Amino acid sequence: MVQLNDYRDERLRKLEEIKSRGIDPYPAKSFRNTKISAVINDFDQLNDQEVTIAGRIVAIRSFGKLVFLKLRDYFGEVQIFMKASDDIESGLFGARDIKLLDVGDFVEATGKVGKSQTGEISIFSNAVRLLAKTLRPLPEQFTNKEERYRRRYVDMNVNPEVRERMVRRSKFWQATRDFMNSHGFIEINIPVLEHTTGGADATPFVTHMNALDEDYYLRISHELPLKRLLGGGFEKVYDIGPRFRNEGVDDEHLPEHIAFESYAAYENYEDGMNLYEEMIKYVAKETWGTLKFNVGGFDIDLDQKWPRIKYSDLLKEKFNVDVFNPDVTQLKKILKDNGVEVSPEASVPRLIDNVWKLIRKTSAGPYWLIEEPLALSPLAKIVPENPLVTQRFHPIIAGTEMGNGYSELNDPLDQLARFEEQQAARDAGDDEAQMLDQDFVEMLEYGMPPACGWGNSERNFWLLEGVSGREGVPFPLIRKKED
Repeated sequence: MVQLNDYRDERLRKLEEIKSRGIDPYPAKSFRNTKISAVINDFDQLNDQEVTIAGRIVAIRSFGKLVFLKLRDYFGEVQIFMKASDDIESGLFGARDIKLLDVGDFVEATGKVGKSQTGEISIFSNAVRLLAKTLRPLPEQFTNKEERYRRRYVDMNVNPEVRERMVRRSKFWQATRDFMNSHGFIEINIPVLEHTTGGADATPFVTHMNALDEDYYLRISHELPLKRLLGGGFEKVYDIGPRFRNEGVDDEHLPEHIAFESYAAYENYEDGMNLYEEMIKYVAKETWGTLKFNVGGFDIDLDQKWPRIKYSDLLKEKFNVDVFNPDVTQLKKILKDNGVEVSPEASVPRLIDNVWKLIRKTSAGPYWLIEEPLALSPLAKIVPENPLVTQRFHPIIAGTEMGNGYSELNDPLDQLARFEEQQAARDAGDDEAQMLDQDFVEMLEYGMPPACGWGNSERNFWLLEGVSGREGVPFPLIRKKED
């Protein structure tokens, strides 16, 4: 059986022969002046015109003095029609030299646009120029998930739908930026390294800065630095970038992922629900061209006014749980009966949150979940009519929370008390409880206007795309392995 090393050894032999001819197999410059898509789409204008195209060889067919190459660039594929000729410029490869080239090599071809006898659009050229000699052949099929994730560059060549997904991912974030910019928001990039991290319930990564000889956290959220900008005089700000949470990997979670957060001064959670419902619809339409999706067995229609449902009402209706007077025994039994394992030291808010997740995973939506209990929302304002709940909102779609927003807490003494409560839980062993951020409290003492904050991650993209997190990013983290 022919092994990969056999193919590689043969290509190395060809590489040495190419070099012996005085040809650079990896030149620095290409002279391409036309994309393959232009040759196809603008054939009537380019017919009989000389063009220079470049791309990867994806097929080679040789019939005596005739050679047909199929060339692919990012924009399309086209045939190169070559006839054997004695008039080949030095440094180029004619039909008689085609044995030195392989499928996968990058080449450049200059010739006239036309059609073959079978009517196929072609470039008629007597030679090609080598741009990059490949030493490993691309597989004809590439289906093993671990290998696909490990060698994504191969995956994208063999399975072009993966590359197309990354284009949609780019459109997803560009549409988010376009929407926010059109509504008066300013994008400001904030630090990744933090002395104190917060803004979410998550375990952080820790790193060390040699220059200052100090440990830092990789941010788990964009929240606290962006709200500092509100304290600094900005009114509408957002950031899109990576955040890091030292947690497990599943279909909805990756330790490193792209997230978006925004904050608008002088607005509250009701303003936020109106704005971000519009934003989610806009982004979906721009990315996929539709507002109707089938995700995980749920038929989802975003094109409606989303209802608003209270957190306490849902838990009462589904499990007869009173979130304001919780029964720990009842909560643990509900979780056990539904196959959810929880730590014996789990706090009551954590138990309630896990019961809520049982409801969430069966919810088609879309709807807004509102007024989460105070103990689960340490950074949100309370509802004046009910100080036990907060002005917090989540969009629930296809069994997942597609974002998180609330009327921001700007009372420094209230914030300090909540931080101290969270820090006590952290000191008691809850690694996901938030840290006491004294500098943030000081910022509030200088003054921050009332505001609405919002955040969502690229999990929204994965959900509507219908893929897992690792399928939805270009280079998913995977255990190291060397070949």
